Amino acid sequence: MSVSTAAAARTVCAPLPVLGRDVTVPLVTGGEVSYAALDYAASAPALQRVWDDVAAYAPYYGSVHRGAGYLSQLSTDLFENARRTVAEFLDCRPDDQLVFTRSTTDSLNLLARALPAGCQVFVFETEHHASLLPWQDARVTYLNAPRTPRQAVETLERALADRDPYGPALVCVTGASNVTGELWPVRELAAAAHAHGARIVLDAAQLAPHHPVSVQELDVDWVAFSGHKLYAPFGSGVLAGRADWLVEADPYLAGGGASRKVTRREDGGVDVEWHESAARHEAGSPNVIGAYSIASACKALTEAGFDSLVAREEYLIAKVRAGLAEVPQVRVLSLFGDDAPRVGVISFVVEGWNSSHFAAALSAEYGIGVRDGLFCAHPLVRTLLGSDPQTQGECGAPEAAPGEKSLNAIRVSFGAGTPDEHVERFVNAVRELVSEGAQWQYRTEDGRCVPAV
Repeated sequence: MSVSTAAAARTVCAPLPVLGRDVTVPLVTGGEVSYAALDYAASAPALQRVWDDVAAYAPYYGSVHRGAGYLSQLSTDLFENARRTVAEFLDCRPDDQLVFTRSTTDSLNLLARALPAGCQVFVFETEHHASLLPWQDARVTYLNAPRTPRQAVETLERALADRDPYGPALVCVTGASNVTGELWPVRELAAAAHAHGARIVLDAAQLAPHHPVSVQELDVDWVAFSGHKLYAPFGSGVLAGRADWLVEADPYLAGGGASRKVTRREDGGVDVEWHESAARHEAGSPNVIGAYSIASACKALTEAGFDSLVAREEYLIAKVRAGLAEVPQVRVLSLFGDDAPRVGVISFVVEGWNSSHFAAALSAEYGIGVRDGLFCAHPLVRTLLGSDPQTQGECGAPEAAPGEKSLNAIRVSFGAGTPDEHVERFVNAVRELVSEGAQWQYRTEDGRCVPAV
């Protein structure tokens, strides 16, 4: 470790307590080791604070918006207070709506259902499938992968300049890539969108757990994220932003909770008056525990201080990138280059290795959990790997046997709960696997590379 890196390590905070930090897993080579969870970009472990808050509330669980009893009233207050807490965390505008959903994917599909007629949608091919695919019923323009933040803005400006200037338009963009971890120029893209009469939705699934997200400072119209990536894995997500399109759209789901008044007509049909609040798109019994867990995570991250959290994460990013740079066979994937700011998400390939084989060896021989595949961002990963866009492949599945060339990559990701030891073990394991090879034999089973018995 360099002097500057060592000095930085002394100035950053300790990792936040998370569940699973003491879990041990067996190794195929014998013995056990503490599990190094380095797949935060898929699902982050629950913060201990979130788990404790949920456990304290659980005995008081009751129906939301549906009961006169004490527990129902308590649960309703908890649910609506969670809405306010998350809105404050996102620095929403006073008249914004915040809808609790199941996930980022659910949030963006909800917004897609709420698009005005004739809406044009602009989305970069670099998006996660959650923000790439929901717009199939709209007029969609897919934009090529930019190679610099400035090019991203220029590409969007050109596309918007050529659009129908009289109809509604929406731009969808990620805040941080789930493949490269690179930060996108959200504020500049929002300015470009608004200058051309378009609105913008921010996919903050990978950004919100690592950096503060201010709807007002970024000047985005909507923001979406998932609880399970924000240390709150209880099946809830968020869509927050301007109310008009949401209020004017039919409910995302029809049912109890979304309806204010239902009456029978003389012809035997049914007339429905829908809510104009967030409840319009929250039909069914609300996931109060999911909403409360997100609010708890928002409070925990705010109290820890994003300045300290970001500083610690940058220290870990530097440590991982420096370690990988020492292994010539490793190629780190990037759109914007080595100097681009990023969160703790790094994808790479290893010369001479199938990525699924490498990830399996990290797990089986070192107790390290990473992700391999195309990360539900197929066009982006194929662009970064330089592969034919028509080549067949499945998200997360190996496309070649161990030792053969693969068309997928390996992703290591970490965050507020990651201890130094986990990233150090990861870097050492990469070095050993590349220099000495795997100690075990592996085979393909059901599309996965697994240790041979």
